[in-house]
Amino acid sequence: MAALGVALMLPATPAVAELFCSNHDAIVAGLTDSFHERRFGYGVASDAAIIEIYVSDDGTWTVLMLDVTGRSCVLAAGDGWESSIEDVRETEPRH
Repeated sequence: MAALGVALMLPATPAVAELFCSNHDAIVAGLTDSFHERRFGYGVASDAAIIEIYVSDDGTWTVLMLDVTGRSCVLAAGDGWESSIEDVRETEPRH
């Protein structure tokens, strides 16, 4: 669990060459315990992957990729999350 905390504190930049991957439940527990993040939403990326976004009330956020084996990888993380989902729902009808 300590490795998860250290990995999640890494800067979220495109230059990060190595992804942190682990069991999905372990990563989610770390996001919940360390950052008070909860799942904001998710979408199907392919037949083999789901993308999840976790956010906290403090504005921290994490993007995970979950694969069919139950393994998740942290793709990006940061702070300053601002939700605009209400704006999207009002201006663009869902098909």
